[in-house]
Amino acid sequence: MSSEIIKQNPFQSMIDRFNIAADILNLDESIRLKLQRPEKQITVNFSITLDNGKEQNFEGYRVIHNTALGPSKGGIRYDTAVNLDEVKALAAWMTWKSAVTGIPFGGAKGGIICDPRTLSKTELERITRAYTKALSDIFGPEKDVPAPDMGTGPDEMGWLMDEFSIVHGKTIHAVVTGKHLHSGGSLGRVEATGRGVSIITLLALQKLKLRPARSTVAIQGFGNVGMHSALFLFEKGLKVVAVSDVSEAFYNPDGINIPELILYYNLNNKSIKGYPNSVAIKHEELLLLDVDVLIPAAKEDVITQKNAAEIRAKIIVEGANGPVSSDADKILHENNVLVVPDILANAGGVTVSYFEWLQNSLLESWRIHQINTRLEDILEKGFETVFRTALKHNVTPRIAAYILALQKVAETQSVKEVAIDEPKFKQN
Repeated sequence: MSSEIIKQNPFQSMIDRFNIAADILNLDESIRLKLQRPEKQITVNFSITLDNGKEQNFEGYRVIHNTALGPSKGGIRYDTAVNLDEVKALAAWMTWKSAVTGIPFGGAKGGIICDPRTLSKTELERITRAYTKALSDIFGPEKDVPAPDMGTGPDEMGWLMDEFSIVHGKTIHAVVTGKHLHSGGSLGRVEATGRGVSIITLLALQKLKLRPARSTVAIQGFGNVGMHSALFLFEKGLKVVAVSDVSEAFYNPDGINIPELILYYNLNNKSIKGYPNSVAIKHEELLLLDVDVLIPAAKEDVITQKNAAEIRAKIIVEGANGPVSSDADKILHENNVLVVPDILANAGGVTVSYFEWLQNSLLESWRIHQINTRLEDILEKGFETVFRTALKHNVTPRIAAYILALQKVAETQSVKEVAIDEPKFKQN
C-alpha cells in the first residue's frame, strides 16, 4: 500500500523517468543528485486582514529547481492541495520543459495554500502582495520570473509586478509574465498552452499518418488549456467527441460544437454543467473512450496502472503536467499508445512567457502573427528532436525528452562548475 502512495507522488514519477534517462546517459552520481534536488526551497508564512476584519495566516512556497540555462521560470498556483512535493515536481518539469524547447530559462514553481474561490478580489490582492514582499529578494528579471498557474491569472501577476516594483523603487515589467496587455503582457499568452497542445497534436497525427479531418479527440478539463486546445483542434477539422470539467463530462459521437460550448460555458458561470447538445457520461469513462487522441488537460495522475490497460486512444497528448503516472508508462508503451509528454506537449505556455519576458526586456511589442509563427517553429523543432532521439535510443518520446533535457542541463552545469573551480591568477 505504501509503495502505491509513493508511486502516485508526482515528484516520484518525475524521479522514476529521470533515472531511466540518467542511466542511458551514464550520468555521474554527483551531477545526478544535483539535478534531482532543487537549488532552493523557500517556505513563507504571512498574515493578511480579511474583509471581515479578522487576520488569517497563509503558507506559501517557491522552489527554484535549476538555473543552469538561465533565470528560473515557473507559475504560482493558489489551491488548497498545494504541497511542497507537488511544487518540487512542477519546478523540475519547468527545467526540463525549457531545456527541451531550447528556451534560456531554468525551472521554478510556487504556490500558496488557499481556496481562491472563497476569497474576494481585495483579499487575493493582499495575499499576492504579501507573498511577493516575502519573496522580493528571490524574484527578479535575471533571477526568478513567476507566471500564472492554477487559481491565478493576469490580475495576480499585475499585483505581483506592482508590489515588486514598489519594493525596488522603479517599474520592472520583466519580473513576471502572464500580465494584462496594459501592464506589459504579450499577445497570444492567454491561449499559448492550448495552441501549443493543438500544434503538437497535429504533429503526432502526422507521425501516425492520421488525417485531422477524420480524427476524433476527447479532452479532459475545460480550463484555459482544455478550452483552447478544443477550440484550435475544432478549427483544424478534428471531431471533438468528449469534454469534461470539474462538474460534468459530456460525449457526442457526432462531435461537439466547441464555439457554441464556449459561449454556453461563459454564460453558465464558467461551467459546462447542463450543456444540452450531448450525453452526460462519468468522468472516468472519458479517459477510456475509443478515440484517436486523448488530451488529459486537468490534473496529475489521472492515468495510472489501474486504468492504463483500458485506454483505447491511439495518442495521448499531455495538456496537464504529469497526468500519466510513471507506473502507467510501460503498459501504455506495450499497448502501442503514443504518449507525447507534458514537457513537450504543454511547453507553449513557457515559450510565449519567454516572448513576453523578451519583449519587456527589449522594450518591444510583437504582432500576434510573429508570436504564433515563432511558437510553431520552436515546438516543431522540439517535436522533431524528441522523436529523432527516441529512434536513436529506442525509447519512448517521454524518455527521449528527458534524455535531451538532462544532457543539456548537465553539460551546461558542468561547464559552469569548471569555470567556478578554475584557479584564480595569483597576484605578485
